[in-house]
Amino acid sequence: MRRTRLRGSWPPRATAWTAAVLATGLLTGCGTRDASLQPGAARQLQARVLEVSEASSRNDPAAALQALQNLETDLAAAQSKGQVSEERQQTITTIAAAVRADLNEAAAAKAAEEARIAQEAAAAQASQAATQTPAPAPEPAPEPAPANGNGDDKKGNGDKGKGKD
Repeated sequence: MRRTRLRGSWPPRATAWTAAVLATGLLTGCGTRDASLQPGAARQLQARVLEVSEASSRNDPAAALQALQNLETDLAAAQSKGQVSEERQQTITTIAAAVRADLNEAAAAKAAEEARIAQEAAAAQASQAATQTPAPAPEPAPEPAPANGNGDDKKGNGDKGKGKD
């Protein structure tokens, strides 16, 4: 059985790749005694990178962008506390900017795909409504003849009557 990928069901490879680059760039040197990134800050930033990667892998660019914003906020806070060197902060910020560009592109592509699907569904619904003809209204039942025979019509006597010449 052959599996096919549905459009919009997988994140763009570029987004996943750049999230991986972000993780690599951020985590480089975290295992060693690197003065440019303190261990506590490294753990906190690693958690944020994981959020970006997971949201990206779920093809949820909005959540990934929010996680990236959280990462940048935490990075700025860590840098202001002296837990991240300015050089390391610039490196991470540069990588985060590339990831943001990819995520914005992915978000735009996802929105366009959702709009296309909604438009197709609306067109299909309109087409279906146009092809369906309403059931004809039932014809009104004929009025019953008077029961006592005193009606104006004398049952086919027409013009045959007294006093006619």
